[in-house]
Amino acid sequence: MEVLSYSSAPCCDAVNLVKSSSSHQFSLPGFRKNRVFGAKFDVRRKFLSCYNLDQPFLKQLNHQGGFRSLNTSENFKHVGPILSNRSSDGYVIGGEEDASISKTGEPVTKVLIPGLPDESQGESGAQVSSCFWEWKPKFNVHYEKAGCENLGSPPVLLLPGFGVGSFHYEKQLKDLGLDFRVWAIDFLGQGRSLPFEDPAPRNEEEGVSDTKDLLWGFGEKSEPWASELVYSIDLWQDQVRYFIEEVIGEPVYIAGNSLGGFVALYFAACNPHLVKGVTLLNATPFWGFLPNPTRSPRLSKIFPSAGSFPLPPTVRKLTEIVWQKISDPRSIAEVLKQVYADHSTNVDKVFSRILETSEHPAAAASFASIMLAPQGQLSFRDALSRCHMNNVPICLMYGKEDPWVKPLWGLQVKQQVPEAPYYEISPAGHCPHDEVPEVVNYLLRGWIKNLETQGLVALPLLDAPEGMQNNIARDLEFVRDGAKKVVNVRFFASKFSVWDFISSYIISRFRKLEPKS
Repeated sequence: MEVLSYSSAPCCDAVNLVKSSSSHQFSLPGFRKNRVFGAKFDVRRKFLSCYNLDQPFLKQLNHQGGFRSLNTSENFKHVGPILSNRSSDGYVIGGEEDASISKTGEPVTKVLIPGLPDESQGESGAQVSSCFWEWKPKFNVHYEKAGCENLGSPPVLLLPGFGVGSFHYEKQLKDLGLDFRVWAIDFLGQGRSLPFEDPAPRNEEEGVSDTKDLLWGFGEKSEPWASELVYSIDLWQDQVRYFIEEVIGEPVYIAGNSLGGFVALYFAACNPHLVKGVTLLNATPFWGFLPNPTRSPRLSKIFPSAGSFPLPPTVRKLTEIVWQKISDPRSIAEVLKQVYADHSTNVDKVFSRILETSEHPAAAASFASIMLAPQGQLSFRDALSRCHMNNVPICLMYGKEDPWVKPLWGLQVKQQVPEAPYYEISPAGHCPHDEVPEVVNYLLRGWIKNLETQGLVALPLLDAPEGMQNNIARDLEFVRDGAKKVVNVRFFASKFSVWDFISSYIISRFRKLEPKS
C-alpha cells in the first residue's frame, strides 16, 4: 500500500461571524461528461495525487429546483464580545432580558456563535487539498484534507452519506481545518472512489452495437482485482480502518452523516483502539436488504449474487430503469428538496457534484452492487452496544426536520446510551452539517474540547459539567451572508425520558406558530 504524493498549502488565520458562500470543484483528468453508460473512462494513473480545490474546473449548474435564496433586510447588531478566533465558546447575548419566551412559557436564551469564514469578504478558511490513496490494486480512494499543518491538534475523520462524498463536508474542512487536522473520504463505489476500470467488462466479440449496452459490471467474468469486490458496509468499515492506519496514523475523532454515521459506529465497535470519539449526524439505523452470510448462512444462500461482480443479467434491466430514474436531474433536485428543511440553503454545488458522479460509467453497477450487498455482521444496535461496552465516547447531533431518519431514531439511540450528549437542531433536515454548518461545527468543536480536557471544559451550551443532568434549549445566533440567522438547539441530558421527547415536539410546534418579530 502507498500514499501517493500530495501537497497542501498552509491554512490562513481564522476569522469569525460570517459564512463561506463559495466553494470550488475539480475533476479528474480524462473524465468525460457523457450520460452514456458505455462511455470510455480514461484516467491516467500519473495524475493520482492531490489537487488544490481553489482551482475550479466545472461551471456551476444554475439549478433553481424550487429553492429560494435567503432574503432578509434585518441587519445584524453585534452584542457581546468580539470573537477573535474560531473558538468553540459561545457568548450569551445580554442577560435575562434577552431571553426569548415561547408560548409555552419556556425561556430560550440566545447564544452568539461564530459563523463560517466568508471568502467573498477576503476572509480565508483552511486550504483544502484533494488526494487519492491506493488501498489495494485498482482500489483508489479519494479523500480531501485540511489543517494538516496543525501539528499536535486532534485528528478528525468525516464519513459521508449515501450518494455523496467528501465534497459534502467542504464547510467542515474549511472551518474545522483551522483548528484541527481534518480528513473526509469517499467510500469505494461512491463519489470519486468509483473504479477507473470496468470490474466485469463484456467481450468485444459480442458485437455490441448500442453504447448503452456497454453498462459496466455486467460482463461474463470479473477482472481479477474485482473477484471479491462487493460494495458493502463491511468493505467500507475495512476501508476506514486501513485509511486511519495507513494515512492518518493515529486514533481519530470520527463523525458520519446518514450512512456515514452507521459506518462510523460500526467501525468504532470493531476498532475501539482507533477511535477517540464518534459523532452521529442523523445516522441511518439500518443498512442492507439481504441477509449476512455469517449471521444467516442458510438464508443467504437464496441470494447467490450478494452484490459481487459480474452482476447477474437478471438485474441488469431493472438497474437501467431504476438508475435512469434516480440519476435524472429532476429526481436529484427533488431529493435535495426533501432532505433540506430550510429551502433557502444553497445546494447548487451539492447538486452539481451528485450529478457529476451519476455520469460515471461505473455508477449504475456500483449502485446495483450496493443494493444487492448483504447486511453487516453487526446491526446498528449491536454496534452501539459494543461502543457503550468499550466506553467509546458518543455524541448525537440530529436535525429535527429529517424526513427519513425521524427524531424517533435519535430517541432510541439516546435511550441506549443515556450519557451521550444529544443535540436536537431545528430547523435542520437530514444533512445538518451542510444545512447549518455553523451550529454543527460549534457543537463538534466544543465536544472535542470537552473530551480533550477530560471534562474540565463544559460541553457546548452548558455552563458547567454538572449541567449534564438537565435539559436545556438555546437559540444559536450567527451571521451568514451578512445577515443574522437563528437556529434552535435542544440539549437532552442524562436524565432523558420519553416525556422529554414528547414535550420537545409540542414546544417546537408552538414555536412555529409564534409571530415573526
